[in-house]
Amino acid sequence: QVQLVQSGGGLVQPGGSLDLSCAASGDYSSMDTMSWYRQTPGETRELIATITSKLATNYRDSVKGRFTISRDNIKNTISLQMRSLQPEDTAVYYCHAAYYARPGFLHTAWGQGTQVTVSR
Repeated sequence: QVQLVQSGGGLVQPGGSLDLSCAASGDYSSMDTMSWYRQTPGETRELIATITSKLATNYRDSVKGRFTISRDNIKNTISLQMRSLQPEDTAVYYCHAAYYARPGFLHTAWGQGTQVTVSR
């Protein structure tokens, strides 16, 4: 089983920057795609960025050019650099991982969530 522990986030003014990190630990065979999601009250959780084990990335249109996802396959961590933040980026951010407990058996795990608030 994999545990994901998030850090970072907080309060920032519009136009500011924040970084999020997520560290994976536990017993698994290999880590597959890792992602960042976010959720606002009353809304469904939305996918904002993904990064594969080969470091291919993909972004939601609303964050392209402002957010950067990165990954360290040695440390089993992912990060999300958020720039030019706007009030509409306010949400609880979650990291997500797909991993193989053993070859052929794919599992998923979520981080605990961290609040990002963009406000004056």
